[in-house]
This record gives sequence, structure tokens and C-alpha cells, in this order.
Amino acid sequence: MEDVNWLLKKWGFPILMLLIAVIAGVLCCGKQHTEEQKAAEEVWEPPVEIKDSETITEEESDTETSIDSAYWLIPQASDCLISDEEKQHLQSTVLSAAESVKEIYKNVIIKDAANYSSGVSEFTSEQRKTVVEQLGAAGLVSVEEDTNMQNPEKIEMFYSDYLNGKDSMVTIFEVQRDGLIGAFTFIYRKGELQTYYIGIRWKEGGIPEIQGTSVSNVTEIKLTEKGYFIYAFEYVIAHASLRQYWRIEPLPEDCRKLTQEYISGLSYVNYNVLVTNWDRSNVEDILMPCMYEDIYRIYTGENLKTENWKIPAEEYERIMTTYFPVSVEQLREHCGYDKDSNSYEYEMIYASPYPPFGEVVDYTENADGTLTLIVDGVWPDYNSDLAFRNTVVVQPFEDGTFRYLSNSIEQIELELPPIAKSQQR
Repeated sequence: MEDVNWLLKKWGFPILMLLIAVIAGVLCCGKQHTEEQKAAEEVWEPPVEIKDSETITEEESDTETSIDSAYWLIPQASDCLISDEEKQHLQSTVLSAAESVKEIYKNVIIKDAANYSSGVSEFTSEQRKTVVEQLGAAGLVSVEEDTNMQNPEKIEMFYSDYLNGKDSMVTIFEVQRDGLIGAFTFIYRKGELQTYYIGIRWKEGGIPEIQGTSVSNVTEIKLTEKGYFIYAFEYVIAHASLRQYWRIEPLPEDCRKLTQEYISGLSYVNYNVLVTNWDRSNVEDILMPCMYEDIYRIYTGENLKTENWKIPAEEYERIMTTYFPVSVEQLREHCGYDKDSNSYEYEMIYASPYPPFGEVVDYTENADGTLTLIVDGVWPDYNSDLAFRNTVVVQPFEDGTFRYLSNSIEQIELELPPIAKSQQR
């Protein structure tokens, strides 16, 4: 106490000012934390727990959160489960695999190939598929987003070893959209899980080189009944997915095409097309201004651009009455029509964390020309490949457009996302 009194006598005013500043800072931070906590509570997520995990801050990430670009931001594991000799062998194997497909890359332009984060390429879906199939023909596990996985039985063997407590390894080659290749080696040894990642980039003329390597701890893996291999890293990058995944069991090609044409462009969380039961009789229940952005993209294949946050009424109404059984009057009542400018106000869709996605698993061609699609809601971030099941009826038109006629949804493994509300006042 005497020391405190002495300090106050000698430095009383400066200390007083410092204390005031500290208290003000604490109060300010407390208020900010309360506001942030309140905002966080307003974003609904199913309950999830990843044991022994940490979250990297936004400042530490500062990049895209796709697994290919974000992988380098995941902190390195302090100890690697495999030896330096095994690493060298894996690098040699991966580089040899890349050499075997270099002819496909020979005339492909990948700008700034030496700089992964700004890489831009002209690599096509067909070229990606060719690379995957060629790697698969060599006996390697390979995949890309629009092609069924090749040699998935090797992942099944690895998962069986993991369940039985047997040391094991498996390498998966993933061809990214830009043509770069990531080789993920999953290692289970001494009761621990890791990935050893090798990135392959391409020099001019289709010459492959190792971009870098990374070792990351994995907290869990799961192979679902439908054939999704889902895994979680020990460290979760801010705003990235909680879990990563591949579909290792093939999806029938007709179902894949139906998914891409009718379902992939729709959201389960931003509006209510997929999360409510509706048909022509109650279609008004799903009308929201923000729907238009995704429907426009489905119609044109391009992102929506507006002037002064307005969409001309003629365009808006033509597209929406094509894709839904609605009238102009219904649209004008529910979708933000402005009579003075004869336009609709643009309502932006904000990204939602960890959304589910739908995939067509079965369908019926009806006598009236409509299609009934059976759609499984897949939510890898919550370890579910059948969170809910939709029955969606669509009516295709000769010009390539179509109309959503109805939707019904059944909750199966997870609760449905909450009904979305319009952002407009």
C-alpha cells in the first residue's frame, strides 16, 4: 500500500489519466464484444463441436477460403508422422504423375503460374476431366469437382484401416479449376491423423514443378453411407468451411447433369425456395427480392450487374415469370417494385457460413413433360450427406429455360435452416 501511495504522490496525475484511458478502453471493447456477440447470435448454425480446434483470425487468413488456396495458411504440424525419406518418395511419385499428364498442359496458358494466389488459367472442364481420367488409368486416386472420383476403393481401404487402428496412407490427386494439382496424402499412424499436401504448378510448355508442401493435423475423418469422405483440420481458417469433403462414390451422370441444370444455382439459406413446401397455390410465400440474383445467374450464366441498385421491371418480370408460376401483380407486391422508376430494387445476397447444397439422386419423367427430382440436401460441415430430402417439380421449355413448379422438403438428419426474411424495410 505504501508503494501505491508513493506512486500516486509522484505520478498521480499521469496514472489517473492512464487509468481513465484503460477503463474507457475496457468499456469500449466490452460494448464492441457485446455487439459482435449479438450479431453472431443472429446467424443460425446447427450445433457443432470440433475438439481441440482453434480458429485463425481474418487478418491471418486474408485470402480466399477454398481448400486449394487456403491450405497454405493452415499452420504446420509441429511433428510429421512420416519420415523425410517417405516425403521424398511421395514428392517423386507426385511429380512423376504430373509428368504423365503434361501433354494436356502443353498449350495451356496459366498466367503468373509462379504466383499461385494470382494464377489465372484457360483450363477447361473437359481438360480437367481428361487429367483425372488419365491419372485414374494409372491406378491413382484422382478427382475434380465435375468428374466422378477414380479408384475410390483405395480411400475405402484407408478408412477401414483407420477404423481398425491399423497404420495406413492414401494419396488423392485433386485437379483444381485453374489446372493446378493438389496431392493430399492422408496418414494414419500411431493413432494420429495428418495430411501431407504437395502442390503442383505448371511452367510454360506444360512442365510441372512442386509448388510447396504442407503438413496439417486432422481431427476427424468420416466415410458416410452414401460415399462422402469428410474430414476436419485441427485449425479452422476464419470464414472457411468447418470440414472438407469429396464424394467418392459415383453420382450417375444423368443425376449430375440434372443437378447442374436445375439445383446447383439455388440456395438453402438465402431465400425459401428449397426450405418450404410450396406450389402454385401459395407461391407468394417464397417471393423475395434477393431470389432474383440467383435466378438471373441460372438464366444467363452470368453475375447480375445493376445501375443505381435498380433492375428494369421488364427484365425482372420476364425472367421471374419464366422460372416460377407467378404473375406480374404478385411480383410487384412482394419483390420491391418501385412504380416511379418502373424498376425493382436490387437486394444483395450476403454469403452465409457453411451452407448445405443439393444433389439430384433420382428423378421421374412425367407424362405431362415435367420432371420430378429427388434432391438430397448435403451438409458436409455438419457431417451429413442426407440432412434433408426435397422433391422438386420442374417444367423444361424448348428454348432451354424451365420453370420451378413446386417443392416439398422432409427433415431427415438435421434441422432445416430457418425461414429467410427479406432485408428490405
